[in-house]
Amino acid sequence: MKFTAQQIATQLKGTVEGDPSAAVGELAKIEEAQPGSLTFLANHKYAPFIYKTKASVVIINKDFVLEQSVESTLIRVKDAYSAFTDLLDFYQKATQKRVGIAPSSFVDDSVQMGTDCYVGTQAVIEQQVVLGNGVQIYPQVFVGENVSIGDDCILYPGCQILAGTQIGKGCIIHSGTVIGSDGFGFAPQEDGSNRKIPQTGNVILEDGVEVGANSTIDRATLGSTILRKGVKLDNQIQIAHNVEVGAHTVIAAQSGIAGSTKIGKHCVIGGQVGIGGHLTIGDYVKMQGQSGVTSNIADQAKIQGTPAFDYTRYAKSYVHFRNLPKLIKKLDKND
Repeated sequence: MKFTAQQIATQLKGTVEGDPSAAVGELAKIEEAQPGSLTFLANHKYAPFIYKTKASVVIINKDFVLEQSVESTLIRVKDAYSAFTDLLDFYQKATQKRVGIAPSSFVDDSVQMGTDCYVGTQAVIEQQVVLGNGVQIYPQVFVGENVSIGDDCILYPGCQILAGTQIGKGCIIHSGTVIGSDGFGFAPQEDGSNRKIPQTGNVILEDGVEVGANSTIDRATLGSTILRKGVKLDNQIQIAHNVEVGAHTVIAAQSGIAGSTKIGKHCVIGGQVGIGGHLTIGDYVKMQGQSGVTSNIADQAKIQGTPAFDYTRYAKSYVHFRNLPKLIKKLDKND
């Protein structure tokens, strides 16, 4: 599949400098690109490569000033990084889109399936499932009963979507993920044992949610565990029962959120962060990696440490912490 510089510029609402008929058939990094490749320049750190790249077409910002001539055809756009991201999305959909149902899959007769769907080898779709248009279900995916999946969702190989889960439009679920498993709820008994509390709720993912590989999202005890619109989860993340994650919050790998905690919108949570249960985290909060959160956090806070507190105060405290050995030596000398 090849496109000309002019076709790409039209798609991106950009302008061409050079040969509008220059054709490209692959995407590449600017420092590795070869003839026939399309690349981009958004970070000034890589600016020297624009004068050396062999790419046929390069997407650059409108305001980028050339210091010398270039061999590549240029497409100038408002935001090169965003434009290239749009092209990557288009390219992925154009090259990976599949249609049809594999003979070895199982699709219950009660399933309502939209147009242009794909169900891969050994996938299982149980009773009363509703699939929107263009849903891509890769091999060995399990979809339990009464699940609904919106238009243009992608479920990569081996993920499991358990009963009652509701998934909005344009969601991406990566391999090994389990959505809708039982929450971790037990009632201590007089004899010292723990009785399992039935988990009767479900999980709701709103539009545009992405869940990384081998992550787990537990169903609610009652009601719903909810990931709001545009939430992005990295790999190996645990979301416990009745948690709610606000719109467009992003969470890095190996983080865990305990039950019934509410996280606000547009938060950024670093890797290996642990958040306790029944807490309220405000909007636009930033948590540094490996923080341990044990109390409610106000809007726009920046925190670090365990227990986590204000990032600036933490940085100042850490300076003193690192100096403790020197201070102890001084104290020992004075004894």
